Amino acid sequence: MAQRIKPLSRETSVLLLCDMQDKFRPTIKYFPQIVETSNKLLQACKILDIPYVVTEQYPKGLGRTVTELEIGDVKPFEKTLFSMCTPDVISYIKEQVKDFKTAIICGLEAHACVLQTAIDLLSQGYTVYIVVDAVSSRSLTDRMYAFDHMRQAGAFLTTFESIILQLTQDASHPKFKQIQQLIKTSAADTGLLALHHIPNSSL
Repeated sequence: MAQRIKPLSRETSVLLLCDMQDKFRPTIKYFPQIVETSNKLLQACKILDIPYVVTEQYPKGLGRTVTELEIGDVKPFEKTLFSMCTPDVISYIKEQVKDFKTAIICGLEAHACVLQTAIDLLSQGYTVYIVVDAVSSRSLTDRMYAFDHMRQAGAFLTTFESIILQLTQDASHPKFKQIQQLIKTSAADTGLLALHHIPNSSL
């Protein structure tokens, strides 16, 4: 896979915030930490002028995007398709990013909407980064094997701090001081080390 690795470009990337909705709050493992880390990534993308897309899976039943995720005036795309890759979303991304090449994904659930979004984008030739400390499921087993599946399919598994430093690229970046404020404290623990010690996990 080494030939596919190249530096991340802010000009060709988009952040996808998948289905972080109220009804998931009691059931998703590490839900508060996942939302907190996703929100820090969102703030970094705002600072770096990277576009972002928010989706909601069947909001009539699952509620709206949680208020902790500071999406501002951006209107979430409602969907019933598990993948975020609805025609409206893809059209919007291509309007926002003329040379769209890379998707950075966080949200819920790892084995359902996040996985199917990653597979759809990979099958169309896009580069996909999964921010593992900003992605979860109701079941840690589903989460673990979803990460395995996405890695085997060609997605890059990364972390919040790693991805925003890749996007910033240089400590001399004029907005690095603002970015630095977001990484002064480590990302919240989301149980990834526990997954790492499960037999046969590639994490």
